[in-house]
Amino acid sequence: MILRMEITNLYGQFCPISMASEVFCTRWTPLVVRELLCGSTRFNDIRKGVPKMSPSLLSKRLKELELAGVIRTVQTDRGTQEYQLTPAGEDLRPIVMGIGNWGQRWVESRLSLRNLDPSLLMWDIRRNFDPDPRPDRRCTIQFLYPEIGENLRDWWLVVGTDDTDLCKFDPGYEVDILVTADLRAMTSVWMGLSRLPDEIDAGHIQIDAVPELETRLKTWLKLSVFAPQHRMVD
Repeated sequence: MILRMEITNLYGQFCPISMASEVFCTRWTPLVVRELLCGSTRFNDIRKGVPKMSPSLLSKRLKELELAGVIRTVQTDRGTQEYQLTPAGEDLRPIVMGIGNWGQRWVESRLSLRNLDPSLLMWDIRRNFDPDPRPDRRCTIQFLYPEIGENLRDWWLVVGTDDTDLCKFDPGYEVDILVTADLRAMTSVWMGLSRLPDEIDAGHIQIDAVPELETRLKTWLKLSVFAPQHRMVD
């Protein structure tokens, strides 16, 4: 049953918007729900989508969402705990997507690109990465952002025959494709605010690979789900 939790009644109104906001509009909660809607079920995977959120606060928000009937915890056959959306949680999908679509249409690009986050960018790229057809052998792609701190400068996508892993530390494989990019430019491409060929021509993004692999990478790299939205502001 939905809303088993004690509602704190911050707004003091019986309006359904007010009551729903008590559950959904606390700090970080919409982004946690976004991660669950995007398919993350394990605590560490959810954290990758909200890297600036403390583990203790994430744990608290997950407990609140469970008490509200938005998610449930399940034990896997391996003995680990996962989080699954309930029907009430899945019912939030059009709301969360609507917020994202509104932001893509109406928030100025200079404001969006002020909030650069390589961890979120690479996690988003990885979960929308579509190596189809998959290579017949492992393909390792290194993303290098020279202008940022050493601990967030290097990322690797390891494309296997049946999955794609994101590595923050050197996996030790020979690099097949090297992408050297300005973080702002790569984020702009991901959000559909600029085009990859234009950023390459401007020298903001460089791809080093044999021509066949460069061509395949350009088809594997997809854009944010919000990128198709028609921009109403620059």
